[in-house]
Amino acid sequence: MAQHLVIVESPAKARTIEKYLGKSFQVYASYGHVRDLIPKEGAVDPDHDFSMKYAIIEKNKKHVQAISKAMEKADALYLATDPDREGEAISWHLYELLKEQQVLDSKPVHRVVFHEITKRAITEAVENPKTLSTDLIHAQQARRALDYLVGFKLSPLLWKKIRRGLSAGRVQSPALRMIVERELEIERFEVQEYWTIEAAIQTEDQALSARLTHLAGEKLEQFSIVNEAQAQATRQSLLDQARGKLQVVRVEERERKRNPAAPFTTSTLQQEAARKLGFTTRRTMTVAQQLYEGIDLGGEAVGLITYMRTDSVNLAQEAVQELRALIESRYGKDNLPAQPRLYKTKSKNAQEAHEAIRPTSAFRTPESVKAHLTPDQFKLYSLIWKRSVACQMVHATLNTVTVDFACGSADNLFRATGSTVIHPGFMSVYREGRDDMPEESDEIYLPKLVEGQEVDLKDVTPSQHFTEPPPRYTEASLVKALEEYGIGRPSTYATIISTLQQRHYVELENKRFRPTDLGRVVNKFLTEHFNRYVDYNFTANLEDDLDAVSRGEKDWIPLMREFWGPFHALIGEKDESLKRADVTHEAIDEKCPECGSPLSIRLGRNGRFVGCTNYPQCKYTRNLAGKESEQTEPEVVEGRQCPKCHSPLVIKTGRYGRFIGCSGYPACRHIEPLEKPTDTGVPCPECGQGTLTKRKSRFGKLFYSCSTYPKCSYAVWNPPIAEACPACQWPVLTLKTTKRRGTEKVCPRKECGYAAPYEGEPLTDFAA
Repeated sequence: MAQHLVIVESPAKARTIEKYLGKSFQVYASYGHVRDLIPKEGAVDPDHDFSMKYAIIEKNKKHVQAISKAMEKADALYLATDPDREGEAISWHLYELLKEQQVLDSKPVHRVVFHEITKRAITEAVENPKTLSTDLIHAQQARRALDYLVGFKLSPLLWKKIRRGLSAGRVQSPALRMIVERELEIERFEVQEYWTIEAAIQTEDQALSARLTHLAGEKLEQFSIVNEAQAQATRQSLLDQARGKLQVVRVEERERKRNPAAPFTTSTLQQEAARKLGFTTRRTMTVAQQLYEGIDLGGEAVGLITYMRTDSVNLAQEAVQELRALIESRYGKDNLPAQPRLYKTKSKNAQEAHEAIRPTSAFRTPESVKAHLTPDQFKLYSLIWKRSVACQMVHATLNTVTVDFACGSADNLFRATGSTVIHPGFMSVYREGRDDMPEESDEIYLPKLVEGQEVDLKDVTPSQHFTEPPPRYTEASLVKALEEYGIGRPSTYATIISTLQQRHYVELENKRFRPTDLGRVVNKFLTEHFNRYVDYNFTANLEDDLDAVSRGEKDWIPLMREFWGPFHALIGEKDESLKRADVTHEAIDEKCPECGSPLSIRLGRNGRFVGCTNYPQCKYTRNLAGKESEQTEPEVVEGRQCPKCHSPLVIKTGRYGRFIGCSGYPACRHIEPLEKPTDTGVPCPECGQGTLTKRKSRFGKLFYSCSTYPKCSYAVWNPPIAEACPACQWPVLTLKTTKRRGTEKVCPRKECGYAAPYEGEPLTDFAA
C-alpha cells in the first residue's frame, strides 16, 4: 500500500487530521517554523538581492529529522500547514530542507489547503491538492527581511543613544507612537465646565425626565450654559413660565431596524473577546488555536471553529444553509430572513477564499460541548457560535418615540426619547459590544401622550458636567485603531501589544495603556529622527505593498531596495550626528536654582526627572511634579503597619521601581511589592485550592505563585498555562522564551524535563 506523508504545524492538529485519513497516510508535526534567519549580522545581504541565510531552528531539529526519515519511506508528500503567508513559508522551508537532505527524489509534493479541520474539508483538500505559492513565499520573505533589517540596524542605535536592551520594530514603533500621542492629547486637554437642565415630569401613568433642548427660541449647544449662576437663573425662569405645567407639542413615533453584525474576523474577535470576556489578544488567539486544531469530544478529536486568522467576513454556502436550518428549528421561522444575509469584506487585502471565523457545525451548540471544554474555550466558542448564528437572523425591530414639551411657550422645549423592542430578532442571541460607551438599553418606555396634552412639572434640575479627555486605549480599542490605520495585520496584533509591554514602553493601568517614561523617550527619538518609519501612512502603505507581493502584483526585491536605501543612509547619518544627550535630555525654559545653569528633563533608571545640565558639578534634581528629590517625603500607606516592627509602611522608589517598605529602615528591612497580584485563572497544581497569580519580586522580577500563600508556597518564574504535561501529567505547563529556541511549553518540574514548541503567538518579538 502506498504511504503518504502529511505535514502540519502542531501535534494537536496532527492527531485530529490523522483520524480522518486512511491507514495509507502518516501525519507528522513540524512544531511551527523549521528554519529562520541566522541570529546575527549578515543574515540578510542587501548587496546580493537581499539573499537570506537560514539555519534550522535548534528546538525543531529532531522534528525535521523525524520527518526526513519518514519521507525516505513515503511515496508522496502533502504539505498541509496553515492557509496563510506564514503557513506557506513553513511548507517552503521544509520542502527546501528535504531537498537538501535528498529524500524527495522525484516523489510528488503537494500543497494542501483547508480552512476547517473536519473530515469533509480534509478529504476534499487531499483529493484536490495544489502547488506551493511563490508569491506568498516571497511576501513572507520580504516581511521577515524588513523586520530583520529594521531590528538589527535601529535597535543598536537605541542602545547607543538611550539604553541597552531596547528595541524598535517596523510595526511595533508606530503602535507605540499611537499610545504616546493619545497620552499627550490627554495631557494637553483643557477641562471645560458645562450644564444641562432636565425636567421631572409626572403623567397619569408614570414619572419621566426630559432634557432642555431649546431656550428662548435658540437651540442649546454643549456650552450654551457654562456656570452655576447661569444654570440657576435658567431654572428659575423656566419654573416661573411653566407654572407647574408643560404642554406636549410634538409626538413622533417611528419604527427602526437594526441589523446584526458581520461574522467574526480575527480583529473583531479580538475586540469582542476583550470587551465581553476581558481576554487579552494573546489569550484570545491561544484559545482560538485550540478550538481550531481539535477538541476531544469523547473519543473523537474535532476542530470546532474555522481558521482563526482571517480578514474575510465571507461564509461558505453550506455553512449559511446549516445556520439557517438551525435558526428555523431553534428560534422559529419568524427569526429567519427570506434570503441569506451576505456580508462584504471591507479590507481590500482580504482573501475571499478564506472564511470568517465560525463554528464548523452550527448544530454543535456551546451547551452540547461544554463538558469537553475548559472555561476559556467554552466562553470563546459561545461568543463565536452566537455571533455566527445572529448574523443570519432577521433584523431587530424597535419602536422609537420622541416627545417635545413646551415650557411656557414653544420657544422653550424639553425633549424625552424612549424606545421599545417590538421584535428582538438577532438580539435574542447576540449584541455587539462598544468601546468606551455604556451598553445602550432598548427598553426605555414612555407613556402614551398626545399633542396638546398637559402634564405636571414637578421640578427643573440643573446638572454640572465637565468635558473629559479622550480615553486611553484598551486592548480592544487599540486593535481597532491598528486595523483602521492599516498597521500590522490581525495575526500580529497580539505580538505587537505584548512586545510593547515586555520592553516596558507601555503599562496597563485599569486595563488601559499608558506609556512609560522610557516609552516616551523612545517614541520622541523615533518621531524626531525616523519620522517616516513611524508614520502611519508609510507603515500602512508598506503593508499594502507586501500584500501586493502576495497577490503576485509586485516583485519583492525592488520593494526591498526602495525601503533599504534611504533607511540605511539615515541610520548612518544619525549614528554620526546624534549625541546621547540629544535624545535623553529635553530642554526646558528654566534655570537651576542652585547654579543658574539651564535645566532639562532627563531619563534616569527610575524614569524621567528634571536635572541641571551642569552635572556633575551641580547635582540639583527634582521630580517632574516639581518636588526636589532631596526633600521628597515618602507616601504613607494608609491603615497599614509593618508586620515585623509595626512601624508605618511607606511607598518608596528603588532601582526596580516603586515598592512598599518599612519606615523604620534600616533598623527594619521589610519590603513588599506595590502592585496588586494579577490572577491568571490557572488552578494551583499543588494545592488545587487557589489560582496562580502574577506578582513582582523584591528585585522587580515577575513570578507566579498560589493565591493562598502562605498556606501554599507553590511558585514558578514563567507564565503558567492550564495544560497538563503529556510526559508526567503535572496539571500545569509554563511558557519559556529564549532567543535561540523561541517560546516553548515546558514542564516546571526539573525531574521531568518535558518541552515542546508553543503553538500560540510568540511571547517576544525577536525580529525586533
